[in-house]
Amino acid sequence: MGELWVFGYGSLMWRPGFAFAERTPAALIGVHRSLCVYSFHHRGTLEQPGLVLGLDEGGACRGVAFRVDPAHEDATLAYLRDREQVTDVYLEAFRPVSLLDGSGRERSALCYLVDRRHPQYAGRLSTEAQTRLVRPAVGRSGANVDYVLNTVRHLEEAGIRDAELMALAVRLTET
Repeated sequence: MGELWVFGYGSLMWRPGFAFAERTPAALIGVHRSLCVYSFHHRGTLEQPGLVLGLDEGGACRGVAFRVDPAHEDATLAYLRDREQVTDVYLEAFRPVSLLDGSGRERSALCYLVDRRHPQYAGRLSTEAQTRLVRPAVGRSGANVDYVLNTVRHLEEAGIRDAELMALAVRLTET
C-alpha cells in the first residue's frame, strides 16, 4: 500500500482514536465539510436522529492529515472501518491532499466521502433545521451538541473558519 495517510475533517481531527507517526494541517480539494449526514448511531438514534459531518461534493476542505506507521496500518484501517462504516453512509476513497506544513508535499490520503445515494444523506439543511435535529439528539458517542461544539472549538484552535458550523454553534449555545 505504501504510506497510509488519513484525512480528518471533523471528530477525527480532535479524537483520531488510532496511533499516528505524523500529524499535519492539510487541504483536500473537490469536497467540503458539511453537516449532511443523519446520525442514527454515534450522535442520535432512529427515533431522534442527529447530524454528523461528511465530505460532500464541491469546494475545498481544510483539516488534518495523519501518517500512520506501517506497523499500525492494519489496526488503523480496521478501527476506522468499524468507526466510520457503521451504516455504510461513507465511501472509503483515497484522494490527494496537500500538506500545509510548508513542505509543499502532496500525499494520497484515506478519506470518508458521504454517499449521496444513502438514505442517511441529509443534504444541505438550513441552520434552523440543523438546530432542531442537533439540540435534542444523543447517541452511543454522546450528545450531538457536544460533537458540534467540540468540532467548532478544534477548528478554531487550528485556525480553520467554518462559517456554517460557527453559526450553528451560536444557535446551540443560545438559551
